Amino acid sequence: MELSDFDYDLPSELIAQEPAKQRDQSRLLHVGRGDASLSHHRFSDLLGLLPKDCVLVCNNTRVIPARLRGKKTTGGKAELLLVRRTAAEGEVWQVLCKGGQKQKVGGRINFADKFWGKWVEVPRAGQGSIRFFPEKDFQRLVEQHGEVPLPPYIRRSPGRHAVDQERYQTVYAQQPGAVAAPTAGLHFTPALLDKLVQSGIQLCFITLHVGLGTFQPIRVEQVETHTMGTESYEIDAATAECINTAKASGRKIIAVGTTTTRALESSAQQTGHVQPGPNQSELFIYPGYEFQVIDGLITNFHLPRSTLLLLVSAFAGREHILHAYAEAVKRRYRFYSYGDAMLIV
Repeated sequence: MELSDFDYDLPSELIAQEPAKQRDQSRLLHVGRGDASLSHHRFSDLLGLLPKDCVLVCNNTRVIPARLRGKKTTGGKAELLLVRRTAAEGEVWQVLCKGGQKQKVGGRINFADKFWGKWVEVPRAGQGSIRFFPEKDFQRLVEQHGEVPLPPYIRRSPGRHAVDQERYQTVYAQQPGAVAAPTAGLHFTPALLDKLVQSGIQLCFITLHVGLGTFQPIRVEQVETHTMGTESYEIDAATAECINTAKASGRKIIAVGTTTTRALESSAQQTGHVQPGPNQSELFIYPGYEFQVIDGLITNFHLPRSTLLLLVSAFAGREHILHAYAEAVKRRYRFYSYGDAMLIV
Protein backbone atom coordinates (compact mmCIF):
# COMPACT_ATOMS: atom_id res chain seq x y z
CA MET A 1 0.00 0.00 0.00
CA GLU A 2 1.59 3.26 -1.14
CA LEU A 3 1.55 6.52 0.82
CA SER A 4 0.79 8.49 -2.34
CA ASP A 5 -2.63 6.77 -2.40
CA PHE A 6 -3.60 8.96 0.57
CA ASP A 7 -2.93 12.36 -0.96
CA TYR A 8 -5.39 15.10 -1.88
CA ASP A 9 -5.29 18.74 -2.95
CA LEU A 10 -6.28 21.38 -0.41
CA PRO A 11 -6.31 25.12 -1.09
CA SER A 12 -4.35 26.82 1.69
CA GLU A 13 -7.19 29.24 2.42
CA LEU A 14 -9.30 26.31 3.69
CA ILE A 15 -6.88 25.63 6.56
CA ALA A 16 -8.73 27.13 9.53
CA GLN A 17 -6.72 29.74 11.43
CA GLU A 18 -9.41 30.53 14.00
CA PRO A 19 -12.11 28.41 15.66
CA ALA A 20 -15.75 28.86 14.72
CA LYS A 21 -17.47 31.66 16.65
CA GLN A 22 -19.53 29.05 18.50
CA ARG A 23 -18.18 25.55 19.02
CA ASP A 24 -21.29 23.67 17.86
CA GLN A 25 -21.87 25.92 14.84
CA SER A 26 -19.02 24.36 12.93
CA ARG A 27 -20.13 22.41 9.88
CA LEU A 28 -20.61 18.64 9.98
CA LEU A 29 -20.27 16.29 7.02
CA HIS A 30 -22.30 13.12 7.62
CA VAL A 31 -20.68 10.14 5.85
CA GLY A 32 -22.63 6.92 5.48
CA ARG A 33 -20.21 4.10 6.18
CA GLY A 34 -22.31 1.47 4.46
CA ASP A 35 -24.01 3.32 1.60
CA ALA A 36 -21.35 5.94 0.73
CA SER A 37 -23.89 8.73 1.24
CA LEU A 38 -22.93 12.32 2.10
CA SER A 39 -25.07 15.02 3.72
CA HIS A 40 -24.31 18.44 5.14
CA HIS A 41 -25.22 19.75 8.60
CA ARG A 42 -24.15 21.84 11.58
CA PHE A 43 -22.53 20.13 14.54
CA SER A 44 -25.51 21.18 16.64
CA ASP A 45 -27.57 18.73 14.51
CA LEU A 46 -25.61 15.79 15.95
CA LEU A 47 -28.42 14.31 18.03
CA GLY A 48 -30.55 13.64 14.96
CA LEU A 49 -27.68 11.85 13.23
CA LEU A 50 -26.38 9.52 15.95
CA PRO A 51 -27.75 5.99 16.40
CA LYS A 52 -30.42 5.73 19.09
CA ASP A 53 -29.13 4.77 22.57
CA CYS A 54 -25.50 4.76 21.40
CA VAL A 55 -22.49 5.23 23.66
CA LEU A 56 -20.37 8.29 22.95
CA VAL A 57 -16.76 7.89 24.08
CA CYS A 58 -14.62 11.03 24.49
CA ASN A 59 -10.98 11.69 25.34
CA ASN A 60 -10.78 13.90 28.43
CA THR A 61 -7.08 14.70 28.14
CA ARG A 62 -6.16 18.31 28.82
CA VAL A 63 -3.62 20.20 26.71
CA ILE A 64 -0.78 21.63 28.76
CA PRO A 65 0.92 24.87 27.68
CA ALA A 66 3.81 22.78 26.47
CA ARG A 67 5.84 25.37 24.54
CA LEU A 68 8.48 27.09 26.67
CA ARG A 69 10.80 29.87 25.52
CA GLY A 70 14.05 30.43 27.40
CA LYS A 71 17.63 31.63 27.27
CA LYS A 72 20.82 29.66 27.51
CA THR A 73 23.61 30.81 29.81
CA THR A 74 25.43 31.98 26.68
CA GLY A 75 22.56 34.39 26.00
CA GLY A 76 21.17 32.51 23.02
CA LYS A 77 17.50 31.68 22.75
CA ALA A 78 16.01 28.19 23.03
CA GLU A 79 12.47 26.98 22.44
CA LEU A 80 11.25 23.72 23.95
CA LEU A 81 8.21 21.60 23.35
CA LEU A 82 7.37 19.24 26.19
CA VAL A 83 6.68 15.79 24.76
CA ARG A 84 6.22 13.49 27.73
CA ARG A 85 7.32 13.06 31.31
CA THR A 86 9.90 10.28 31.61
CA ALA A 87 10.03 7.55 34.25
CA ALA A 88 12.96 9.23 35.99
CA GLU A 89 12.46 10.69 39.45
CA GLY A 90 11.56 14.36 39.45
CA GLU A 91 10.34 16.54 36.60
CA VAL A 92 12.41 15.07 33.76
CA TRP A 93 10.78 15.52 30.37
CA GLN A 94 11.52 14.42 26.86
CA VAL A 95 11.49 17.59 24.76
CA LEU A 96 11.88 18.83 21.24
CA CYS A 97 14.25 21.77 21.07
CA LYS A 98 15.04 24.63 18.71
CA GLY A 99 18.29 26.41 19.44
CA GLY A 100 19.77 23.57 21.47
CA GLN A 101 22.91 23.14 19.39
CA LYS A 102 26.21 22.65 21.22
CA GLN A 103 24.51 22.10 24.57
CA LYS A 104 26.18 19.89 27.17
CA VAL A 105 24.77 17.64 29.87
CA GLY A 106 24.17 19.90 32.87
CA GLY A 107 23.81 22.98 30.66
CA ARG A 108 21.17 25.39 31.93
CA ILE A 109 18.23 27.15 30.30
CA ASN A 110 16.36 29.92 32.15
CA PHE A 111 12.65 30.35 31.42
CA ALA A 112 11.73 32.92 34.07
CA ASP A 113 12.88 34.15 37.45
CA LYS A 114 13.30 31.02 39.59
CA PHE A 115 12.20 28.69 36.78
CA TRP A 116 14.94 26.88 34.93
CA GLY A 117 16.09 23.51 33.59
CA LYS A 118 19.28 21.61 32.90
CA TRP A 119 20.01 19.06 30.23
CA VAL A 120 19.96 15.41 31.25
CA GLU A 121 20.33 14.25 27.66
CA VAL A 122 21.50 16.85 25.18
CA PRO A 123 19.52 17.31 21.96
CA ARG A 124 20.23 14.98 19.07
CA ALA A 125 18.29 15.78 15.91
CA GLY A 126 16.34 18.30 17.98
CA GLN A 127 15.26 15.88 20.72
CA GLY A 128 16.61 15.51 24.26
CA SER A 129 15.69 15.37 27.95
CA ILE A 130 15.70 18.13 30.54
CA ARG A 131 15.13 18.30 34.31
CA PHE A 132 13.06 21.26 35.50
CA PHE A 133 13.45 23.25 38.71
CA PRO A 134 11.89 23.87 41.16
CA GLU A 135 10.25 20.49 40.82
CA LYS A 136 7.45 21.04 43.35
CA ASP A 137 6.17 24.11 41.46
CA PHE A 138 6.62 22.73 37.96
CA GLN A 139 2.94 22.45 36.96
CA ARG A 140 2.14 25.95 38.20
CA LEU A 141 5.16 27.46 36.45
CA VAL A 142 4.34 25.75 33.15
CA GLU A 143 0.78 27.04 33.36
CA GLN A 144 2.11 30.51 34.09
CA HIS A 145 4.89 30.73 31.50
CA GLY A 146 4.11 28.14 28.82
CA GLU A 147 2.23 28.67 25.58
CA VAL A 148 -0.43 26.56 23.86
CA PRO A 149 1.48 24.35 21.38
CA LEU A 150 -0.54 25.07 18.26
CA PRO A 151 0.19 23.11 15.07
CA PRO A 152 2.56 24.90 12.66
CA TYR A 153 -0.18 25.46 10.06
CA ILE A 154 -1.97 27.80 12.51
CA ARG A 155 0.01 30.98 12.16
CA ARG A 156 0.31 33.02 15.36
CA SER A 157 2.84 35.50 16.67
CA PRO A 158 4.78 34.09 19.65
CA GLY A 159 3.07 34.45 23.01
CA ARG A 160 -0.05 33.51 24.91
CA HIS A 161 -3.29 34.12 23.00
CA ALA A 162 -6.56 34.12 24.91
CA VAL A 163 -8.57 32.53 22.10
CA ASP A 164 -6.24 29.54 21.97
CA GLN A 165 -6.05 29.09 25.73
CA GLU A 166 -9.84 28.69 25.79
CA ARG A 167 -10.73 27.14 22.46
CA TYR A 168 -7.80 24.73 21.92
CA GLN A 169 -9.28 22.70 24.77
CA THR A 170 -12.42 20.58 24.96
CA VAL A 171 -15.11 21.63 27.44
CA TYR A 172 -14.66 18.28 29.22
CA ALA A 173 -10.84 18.35 29.43
CA GLN A 174 -9.73 17.14 32.86
CA GLN A 175 -6.51 15.14 32.81
CA PRO A 176 -3.45 17.31 31.99
CA GLY A 177 -0.73 15.82 29.81
CA ALA A 178 -1.44 16.31 26.10
CA VAL A 179 0.72 18.41 23.77
CA ALA A 180 -2.12 18.69 21.24
CA ALA A 181 -5.89 18.78 21.52
CA PRO A 182 -8.15 15.84 20.61
CA THR A 183 -9.71 18.15 18.05
CA ALA A 184 -12.88 16.19 17.26
CA GLY A 185 -14.09 17.11 20.74
CA LEU A 186 -13.61 20.86 20.27
CA HIS A 187 -17.09 21.15 18.72
CA PHE A 188 -19.04 20.09 21.81
CA THR A 189 -20.69 22.55 24.19
CA PRO A 190 -22.01 21.75 27.67
CA ALA A 191 -25.55 22.36 26.39
CA LEU A 192 -25.12 19.93 23.49
CA LEU A 193 -23.68 17.25 25.78
CA ASP A 194 -26.62 17.68 28.17
CA LYS A 195 -29.03 17.37 25.26
CA LEU A 196 -27.40 14.13 24.12
CA VAL A 197 -27.48 12.60 27.60
CA GLN A 198 -31.10 13.61 28.16
CA SER A 199 -32.03 11.85 24.92
CA GLY A 200 -30.66 8.52 26.20
CA ILE A 201 -27.16 8.62 24.74
CA GLN A 202 -24.58 7.43 27.25
CA LEU A 203 -21.41 9.48 27.65
CA CYS A 204 -18.14 8.05 28.94
CA PHE A 205 -14.47 9.01 28.88
CA ILE A 206 -11.01 7.60 28.30
CA THR A 207 -7.70 9.44 28.60
CA LEU A 208 -5.04 9.37 25.90
CA HIS A 209 -2.42 12.08 26.19
CA VAL A 210 -1.93 13.17 22.60
CA GLY A 211 1.79 13.15 21.81
CA LEU A 212 4.15 12.97 18.89
CA GLY A 213 2.98 9.49 17.91
CA THR A 214 -0.28 10.91 16.61
CA PHE A 215 1.45 13.49 14.42
CA GLN A 216 4.67 11.75 13.49
CA PRO A 217 4.86 11.96 9.70
CA ILE A 218 5.03 8.83 7.60
CA ARG A 219 8.43 8.92 5.92
CA VAL A 220 8.21 5.64 4.02
CA GLU A 221 6.36 5.06 0.77
CA GLN A 222 5.19 1.58 1.78
CA VAL A 223 2.61 2.35 4.46
CA GLU A 224 2.90 -1.02 6.19
CA THR A 225 6.52 -0.36 7.22
CA HIS A 226 5.71 2.79 9.25
CA THR A 227 6.14 2.55 13.03
CA MET A 228 3.88 4.54 15.35
CA GLY A 229 5.29 6.36 18.37
CA THR A 230 4.14 5.29 21.83
CA GLU A 231 1.36 7.18 23.61
CA SER A 232 -0.03 6.57 27.10
CA TYR A 233 -3.72 5.98 27.68
CA GLU A 234 -6.00 4.94 30.53
CA ILE A 235 -9.49 3.45 30.56
CA ASP A 236 -11.23 3.27 33.93
CA ALA A 237 -13.28 0.25 35.00
CA ALA A 238 -16.62 2.05 34.67
CA THR A 239 -15.94 3.06 31.06
CA ALA A 240 -14.75 -0.43 30.11
CA GLU A 241 -17.86 -1.99 31.65
CA CYS A 242 -20.13 0.55 29.97
CA ILE A 243 -18.68 -0.17 26.52
CA ASN A 244 -18.56 -3.95 26.87
CA THR A 245 -22.12 -4.10 28.21
CA ALA A 246 -23.39 -1.85 25.43
CA LYS A 247 -21.74 -3.94 22.72
CA ALA A 248 -23.15 -7.13 24.18
CA SER A 249 -26.65 -5.66 23.95
CA GLY A 250 -26.18 -4.43 20.39
CA ARG A 251 -25.79 -0.73 21.15
CA LYS A 252 -23.41 1.25 18.95
CA ILE A 253 -20.11 2.67 20.17
CA ILE A 254 -19.24 6.07 18.69
CA ALA A 255 -15.66 7.29 19.22
CA VAL A 256 -15.05 11.02 19.41
CA GLY A 257 -11.73 11.33 17.63
CA THR A 258 -8.90 9.19 16.36
CA THR A 259 -7.18 9.24 19.76
CA THR A 260 -10.22 7.69 21.42
CA THR A 261 -10.35 5.14 18.61
CA ARG A 262 -6.73 4.13 19.09
CA ALA A 263 -7.15 3.77 22.86
CA LEU A 264 -10.27 1.60 22.54
CA GLU A 265 -8.92 -0.56 19.75
CA SER A 266 -5.55 -0.95 21.50
CA SER A 267 -7.23 -2.13 24.68
CA ALA A 268 -9.20 -4.80 22.82
CA GLN A 269 -6.37 -6.28 20.79
CA GLN A 270 -5.91 -9.43 22.88
CA THR A 271 -9.44 -10.28 24.05
CA GLY A 272 -11.85 -8.39 21.81
CA HIS A 273 -13.17 -6.63 24.91
CA VAL A 274 -12.15 -3.23 26.24
CA GLN A 275 -9.76 -3.73 29.14
CA PRO A 276 -9.52 -1.23 32.01
CA GLY A 277 -6.30 0.25 33.33
CA PRO A 278 -3.32 2.30 32.16
CA ASN A 279 -1.44 1.12 29.09
CA GLN A 280 0.65 2.16 26.10
CA SER A 281 -0.49 2.29 22.49
CA GLU A 282 1.69 1.79 19.44
CA LEU A 283 -1.25 0.69 17.29
CA PHE A 284 -1.05 1.84 13.67
CA ILE A 285 -4.46 1.62 12.01
CA TYR A 286 -4.50 1.62 8.22
CA PRO A 287 -6.77 0.07 5.55
CA GLY A 288 -7.19 -3.63 6.15
CA TYR A 289 -7.49 -3.25 9.91
CA GLU A 290 -10.55 -4.97 11.40
CA PHE A 291 -12.19 -2.77 14.02
CA GLN A 292 -13.21 -4.57 17.20
CA VAL A 293 -14.84 -1.83 19.27
CA ILE A 294 -16.12 1.24 17.45
CA ASP A 295 -19.18 1.44 15.20
CA GLY A 296 -18.99 5.14 14.38
CA LEU A 297 -16.50 7.99 14.44
CA ILE A 298 -16.61 11.75 14.90
CA THR A 299 -13.45 13.33 13.52
CA ASN A 300 -11.99 16.45 11.93
CA PHE A 301 -10.44 16.67 8.45
CA HIS A 302 -6.83 15.49 8.49
CA LEU A 303 -3.60 16.24 6.66
CA PRO A 304 -2.75 14.35 3.48
CA ARG A 305 -0.50 11.30 3.93
CA SER A 306 -1.02 11.31 7.72
CA THR A 307 -1.64 8.38 10.06
CA LEU A 308 -4.93 10.05 10.99
CA LEU A 309 -6.15 10.04 7.39
CA LEU A 310 -5.15 6.38 7.09
CA LEU A 311 -7.13 5.53 10.23
CA VAL A 312 -10.26 7.22 8.88
CA SER A 313 -9.73 5.50 5.53
CA ALA A 314 -9.47 2.16 7.31
CA PHE A 315 -12.83 2.79 8.95
CA ALA A 316 -14.81 4.07 5.97
CA GLY A 317 -12.78 3.03 2.92
CA ARG A 318 -10.07 5.01 1.13
CA GLU A 319 -12.05 5.89 -1.99
CA HIS A 320 -15.10 6.89 0.00
CA ILE A 321 -13.08 9.14 2.31
CA LEU A 322 -11.17 10.80 -0.53
CA HIS A 323 -14.50 11.43 -2.27
CA ALA A 324 -15.85 12.97 0.95
CA TYR A 325 -12.76 15.16 1.25
CA ALA A 326 -13.14 16.31 -2.36
CA GLU A 327 -16.76 17.22 -1.63
CA ALA A 328 -15.69 19.10 1.51
CA VAL A 329 -13.13 21.08 -0.50
CA LYS A 330 -15.74 21.85 -3.16
CA ARG A 331 -18.17 23.13 -0.51
CA ARG A 332 -15.48 25.13 1.27
CA TYR A 333 -15.39 23.27 4.55
CA ARG A 334 -12.69 24.39 6.99
CA PHE A 335 -9.86 21.89 7.55
CA TYR A 336 -7.59 20.65 10.34
CA SER A 337 -7.54 21.42 14.07
CA TYR A 338 -9.83 24.48 14.15
CA GLY A 339 -11.82 23.27 11.16
CA ASP A 340 -15.12 21.50 10.65
CA ALA A 341 -16.10 17.94 11.53
CA MET A 342 -17.17 14.66 10.00
CA LEU A 343 -19.48 11.98 11.41
CA ILE A 344 -19.04 8.49 9.98
CA VAL A 345 -21.79 5.98 10.84
